[in-house]
Amino acid sequence: MSAPSMADRPRRVHIAADGGAASVTVDGSDISESIQGYTLEHRAGQPPLLALYASPAAGTVFDGFAHVAVADVGQDDGQIVAAFLANMDPARLQAAALERDDLDGSRHELTRAMLQQLADWAQGRT
Repeated sequence: MSAPSMADRPRRVHIAADGGAASVTVDGSDISESIQGYTLEHRAGQPPLLALYASPAAGTVFDGFAHVAVADVGQDDGQIVAAFLANMDPARLQAAALERDDLDGSRHELTRAMLQQLADWAQGRT
């Protein structure tokens, strides 16, 4: 059994970004000075995901509930990939892979589609 993480339940998040500056609060606590930036991702039917590590976008305002994941910029690539994969919902991945337009009927099309879907998600593409 793993220890609870911030991503286990949605947190109250408020983001106000204007140009290079941003204000980020999680559960009412201003964490702006403690982060290098953030990425906010939202897919239909899922709560938004806020990853705290990237550069803030200009003119962004978000006020709502989101799952929050804190990335350790000191992690090596293998640790980052393992953490990314550990948070994947297998049913969501399979459904997304089966809905892809690039399925070609080849022998390993589902495996290839799942790997491509993971790569797309990792790069912020839906």
